[in-house]
Order: sequence, then C-alpha cells, then structure tokens
Amino acid sequence: MVATITSEAEALEVARGFAVSLAREASRRDAERLLPAEEVEQLSASGLLGITVPRAFGGADVSIAALAEVFRLLAIGDPNVAQIPQSHFAYVNVLRHQGSDEQKSLLFSEVLSGRRFGNAQSELGTKTVAEIRTSLVRSDDDSFILSGVKHYCTGALFAHWIPVLAVGEDAKNYVAYVRADAPGVTVVDDWDGMGQRTTASGSVHLDDVQVDAGLVVPHHLTFTGPQLYGAVAQVIHAAIDVGIARAALADGTHFVRARSRPWWESGASTAVEDPLTIQHVGELEIQVRGAEALLAEGAALVDRSAANLTDESAAEASIAVATAKVAGARAAVDVSSAIFELAGTRASLQADNLNRHWRNARTHTLHDPVRWKVQHIGRYALNGTYPPRHGQL
Repeated sequence: MVATITSEAEALEVARGFAVSLAREASRRDAERLLPAEEVEQLSASGLLGITVPRAFGGADVSIAALAEVFRLLAIGDPNVAQIPQSHFAYVNVLRHQGSDEQKSLLFSEVLSGRRFGNAQSELGTKTVAEIRTSLVRSDDDSFILSGVKHYCTGALFAHWIPVLAVGEDAKNYVAYVRADAPGVTVVDDWDGMGQRTTASGSVHLDDVQVDAGLVVPHHLTFTGPQLYGAVAQVIHAAIDVGIARAALADGTHFVRARSRPWWESGASTAVEDPLTIQHVGELEIQVRGAEALLAEGAALVDRSAANLTDESAAEASIAVATAKVAGARAAVDVSSAIFELAGTRASLQADNLNRHWRNARTHTLHDPVRWKVQHIGRYALNGTYPPRHGQL
C-alpha cells in the first residue's frame, strides 16, 4: 500500500520520520555493504517518490525548496538511500517539461503507485562525460531499438523503470523509459566505490531493447531555451552533501561528548570544556549552517524563477544553486574529515565506522566538479555572463 502525500508539510513530516529510521542501521549497511532493499520499499510506500508529480495528475507538486529539504533530511539519515531516488526525481522532471499528456498520464500514475525510476545515463570510455554512444534507432514497426552499455546507474538495481539517455538518428539526445524487466535489459551489481557503497549504482546493458515510440521523450528540447532542469538536479545533489555534513558533525560531537578525553594542556576536566575543541566545533557549525542557508536560498530561487522563467531568472537560480553545491561539497568533505581531529585517535577505530561520512562525502562530491561551478559563478559575478544550459547547472 502506497501512501498519498498531499502537502509540503506532510512530505517534510514523513521525511523526518523516515530519516530517523534510516539512521538506525546506516552504519551497519555501509560496513557490510547491505543493499537497502527493504528501506527502498519503505521509501516507495511512504509516498515520497510522488511528491513532485503535478497536481493535475494526482501529485502534491511540492516546491523545490521542500524537495531540497526532504533530500537533506534523508541524507542525514543515510545518504546512500537518499541518493537512490535522485535520478527518479530528475526523470520525473524530464516528463514534466517534455513529456506528452499521454506519457505523463501513464508514467506519473506509475510513480504514484510506488514505481521507481532508476537511470542509465553515464558511459565509460568516451572522450568526455557529455558524449553519449548508446543508440536509439527506429525499427520497421515504428518502435525503437536501444543498444549500449551504461555505468554509474544509481538506483537501477531497485528500479521498475530505467530512463535511458540515448542518441537518436538525428544525433540529438532522447530519454527512453524502459521497463527494468524488458527483454535485453541486464542490470549488473558492479559498483565498488569506497563511499556511497549501497546506492545500487551498477551497470546497465541494453542489447537491442525494443522501446515503444510512446515511451521516448525529446530531452534535447530541454536546453533550447531558459531551463531549470539542471538546477533542480543539482539542488538535490547539494542537499545530499549538506545532509552528509550535518550528520558528520552530529556524530562527531556526540563522540566527543561521550568518549573523548580533553588534551592535558587545556587544563579542562572534560573534552567538551576544552577551549580549542569548543572553537573548532563552533567553526564547523558555522560552515554547516552556511551551507544549509545557501541550499535553502538556491532552492527558493529555483521556485521563484519557475514562476517567471526568463534567461535572467534561470541564470540567477542556476548560479545560486551552483553556490550552494560548492558550499555543500566543501562542508561535507571538510567536516567529515575534521571530526577525527576533534574526537581523537579513538574515533579512527573501524568499529565506530565514523569514516563512512568522509568516504560518502568524498565519493558523492565527485559527481560533477565544483571547480567548474566556481568558474561559472565568477564569470556571472564579474561580467554578468549567464551560465551554459546543461544538466549540471
């Protein structure tokens, strides 16, 4: 039975409760690489996967600000589980903007029934990550044949539908919505990253998969005018990073309170009275709060831009989200490393698995380089140059 969420307040309440339950076994799942099959089913049953479906099709149609907060909360509980539906929401967004009414009716109904979208987007061996070789060729019966191999396919192992980014015969990009159990589709559990270990980010092999023409969406049209697709996708990634930072700081300070000793030169009787520890925690708290505030601001600007979408408003929102992504990535990596200096040698013991926060942060923040976001932010601030239109901005 899948719950129906009808408001932003309800979505946030459900996310808070679910995040608490995720946190209980997050460390064990990471340590033993236990894929969160049960937790993903609970995510579907919660109704959270349908919160961005438009109201006209039965969804809550929550704001991007609310969506960002949902992901931040889930990432505090377990950033692995939080990352699994990132692509789900990205491809719901593709449908919102480029899907036909028939496609929306069919696939949004699937989403509201608890069906999950995975993804098959990235490829290995190409000159750049933007190059796509997976082909979509029209067959004699007006369907399409899909062929290629995809990697880093987060969530595909748990998906009911796998949206596939492919190149058509016109050399333009399309998204084909493929059933995960369709003939010719093989999902391989071969993700072996040091962090985000249970995101189900395996490979997808597509061997002459037949796709109905009614399940193909012209994704290339997304970037022909002002767009927020990239900003929405990026605000979710930023929310995951910010959630990792908050969880790392919470676990680190808990360790200090419960198990750390003061450095003898401080003269303090407990670790929490050590003035240098207090100073360091204060600095980290400021960094995390700053990232949280920038996340909220970026998401709010996406909502504001969507209400009056122009090149100028889209650029402002994109730059705000890019700023949040840079701050969130830095906070996640910095804080998850700094907690060991705060907590001391005992915190490095594998039994406590505090290093999972750093491994998760370091892995997830590699998704797309923040150094290029800094470039776009600088060009916009200095010269008023609008950022390019693509899915990472």
